[in-house]
Amino acid sequence: MTGNSIPENTMSQTAVSVWRNARVATLDPSMSGLGILEDGVIAVQDGRIVFVGAQTELPAEFGHTADSIDCKRRWITPALIDCHTHLVFGGNRAMEFEMRLNGASYEEIAKAGGGIVSSVRDTRALGEDELVAQALPRLDALLAEGVSTIEIKSGYGLDIETELKMLRVARKLGTLRPVHIVTSYLAAHATPSDYKGRNADYIADVVLPGMERGHADGLIDAVDGFCEGIAFSVEEMRTVFEKAKSLGLPVKLHAEQLSNLGGSQLAASYRALSADHLEYLDKAGAKALANAGTIAVLLPGAFYALRETQVPPVQALRDVCADIALATDCNPGTSPLTSLLLTMNMGATLFRLTVEECLTATTRNAAKALGLLPETGTLEVGKSANFAIWDIERPAELVYRIGFNPLHARIFKGRITS
Repeated sequence: MTGNSIPENTMSQTAVSVWRNARVATLDPSMSGLGILEDGVIAVQDGRIVFVGAQTELPAEFGHTADSIDCKRRWITPALIDCHTHLVFGGNRAMEFEMRLNGASYEEIAKAGGGIVSSVRDTRALGEDELVAQALPRLDALLAEGVSTIEIKSGYGLDIETELKMLRVARKLGTLRPVHIVTSYLAAHATPSDYKGRNADYIADVVLPGMERGHADGLIDAVDGFCEGIAFSVEEMRTVFEKAKSLGLPVKLHAEQLSNLGGSQLAASYRALSADHLEYLDKAGAKALANAGTIAVLLPGAFYALRETQVPPVQALRDVCADIALATDCNPGTSPLTSLLLTMNMGATLFRLTVEECLTATTRNAAKALGLLPETGTLEVGKSANFAIWDIERPAELVYRIGFNPLHARIFKGRITS
């Protein structure tokens, strides 16, 4: 690779940090595989990458910087990105997990106050500060594994005030930790009990006006929904997407998790950022996603926790060159998972993704799933200096190990944060 750098006459006079003596997986799409530099250097100025390349190609003006960090042959990758979470919620659902293990049925759990109803109740009951306090340990667990960017959805309010409260909490988290938080408005997650059997009324009374308010308040980065027999139909989601389109908001969709309703094709028709879950995706849906540039986000944590047997059609996605991302789907009921490293291992062992696919899925493709590829997800000149330094001998260790965190340091906007 020929090293790239920002021309000297366009740079400010602030100090440059040089991270040298490293093996670097750039994930640069112009390079093959993981875009590996065996004797790599990254130079950072004002929180952005100003050079990435081989040591021998480091521009002279960077060669004598006072801030030079010897990485001692450690590996550097782009910081990880968790592109699908429900990180903000009240309470937990350990009780229903225990009930399920003891043989309780879905109906019995629901009658005992379990299921999404319990998460809605607990989330509505808490103030913003309490929700922040409950969410911070989950956020910190992800940051400790080299994550720099996290998507957080609403969806446990199911009324306007609580949905917006969740989004404000997500924004607050981004001020309390060195992390980039992306918000998704997921009021079309389920229908609350007082609107049972009246999805259209719920959309008209809550989802659409809540979207307008959230957008006006600057709380919404994207609009999401759950297209499924137990949630919302394709036509109902179309109403939501049309409103999002009118507001200039990108969309994404929980689709084809439990059945094939054609949600992925709906998402593709709106050039959605992503379609997520996809266990029941068919070949036509896979082709539609690929043609639209919509990222297929796979969520092995939910697959595992629900003991599903329908595996997402990974080969069909490969065949049409669709981009695949992985995410934790951190949520209280079906994926109480706060480890993106474990998610990669699950993607490999449960879905048979390769090491290269898993690492691409949690960096470059995850950035695409959030519309952030121009800013992060690869190590290229001009992008935010978000990267992770690992105590490993080869990148496969990030996917291979279970319950082991080899992070040496997390760099966010050019600063060491852990």
